[in-house]
Amino acid sequence: MELFEDERLLSLGLAIVLDSGRQRKPKRKRRESVKSSDDTNEGKMFSLFKTREMMLKRESNATSGEDGKGLHLIQLLLVSATSLNKNNLDSSIENLRELYENVSLNGDSVQRLAAYFADGLVARLLTRQSPFHDMIMEEPTPEEEFLAYMELYKVSPYYQFAHFTANQMIMEAFENENSHALHVVDLDVGYGFQWPSLMQSLSDKATTGNHMSLKITGFGKTLEDLEQTEARLVAFAKSFRNLSFEFQGILTSNNCGMKSIRKRKNETLVINLVFYLNSLCSFTRISDLLNSIHMLNPSVVVLVEQEGGRSPTSFLSRFMEFLHYYAAMFDSLDDFLPLRSLERLQIEKNHLGKEIKRLMDLDDDKANSRKYERMETWKGRMESHGFEGMSLSSKSIIQAKLLLKINSHYCPSIDQFGGENGGFTAFEREDGNAISLAWQDKCLITASAWQCAGGR
Repeated sequence: MELFEDERLLSLGLAIVLDSGRQRKPKRKRRESVKSSDDTNEGKMFSLFKTREMMLKRESNATSGEDGKGLHLIQLLLVSATSLNKNNLDSSIENLRELYENVSLNGDSVQRLAAYFADGLVARLLTRQSPFHDMIMEEPTPEEEFLAYMELYKVSPYYQFAHFTANQMIMEAFENENSHALHVVDLDVGYGFQWPSLMQSLSDKATTGNHMSLKITGFGKTLEDLEQTEARLVAFAKSFRNLSFEFQGILTSNNCGMKSIRKRKNETLVINLVFYLNSLCSFTRISDLLNSIHMLNPSVVVLVEQEGGRSPTSFLSRFMEFLHYYAAMFDSLDDFLPLRSLERLQIEKNHLGKEIKRLMDLDDDKANSRKYERMETWKGRMESHGFEGMSLSSKSIIQAKLLLKINSHYCPSIDQFGGENGGFTAFEREDGNAISLAWQDKCLITASAWQCAGGR
């Protein structure tokens, strides 16, 4: 990408939010069209974007770990976020400009992390009508998103842990009911990567002449996504002669989607909530959904969510939580892929980086902001809606640790199942009612199983 010409850059206008003299309200509303008339501020923004363009071209051989440079980058991020939260435009721009001067998308993990967080903070400086907001928040193509997700799925146990652990919980509920028909309602079916391993498990359980039946009701964002996922799963299911498979796709925008779910006679009904509830960004929507699920009286509700260190209530606390979380994610990639790996750059740009910028650019409505919360918060939420936790079998933790051992490329002398300086670790929570995945000291994902209180 070539550097912007001065005339073109200035003529587009920056539409900067400039209420630096006002106290921030609880809900941050972006103005529809705000253009800076201050030549000084516009000049500073121009310099900031020129610096960003140079950052995008930079090939960095230096490491931020040298002489505390990594710590300095993190400090710059924190100062930038604090200044932005206080509407101190001058300080925000100056610190972000310094960040762009010292980071690179081709540098070490800290430099790369800081670059994407810097982009997210710059996006918050601009209204959504600004052409520069669109430039920073440019979305990858569906093909690029799919490839990035697939690469992360292959090299890291992050998504594999979520899916294999959830499937183990589903299989145990299915086996306890001794039925031959399993119906899974997946509230975010995505690419469908979770379900081939479940098909394999069901096929292995079937005996000669005793077919198993699997129906997946999958919710998705677009009809095209659902059709591609259905084709992928149907093709895989054909390799199992003792498995009958049915897929029903429902658009997430269909408000009557959950109301159309019906439990068939003698089938095991499962609700799959893997990385879904957090995406609702609304306590009211979460509550309404849990009430609807409770009315179905499913055999098990599988809940897998990203884990936070606390329940953040402000932009700064959410910023700190996300920074800590994604620092672990970027650091973990060092265990699997070299810095120059094309697959790693795709993962960072089209998956992790995209997520970071989206999270930073969200508005500040406390009731509708996405946040990563503690397992204790989800536990209270599930119990208040009539659910009780289910004890997990020893198979779940054994399978999780085996998965980490298979996927580990870290120093082999370090105990991957709880070593002091190990990479990924898995451990039980909530007296055996949950299992978590952590990278070193940062808990990333927690999986748990729930049923309607009082038994079935």
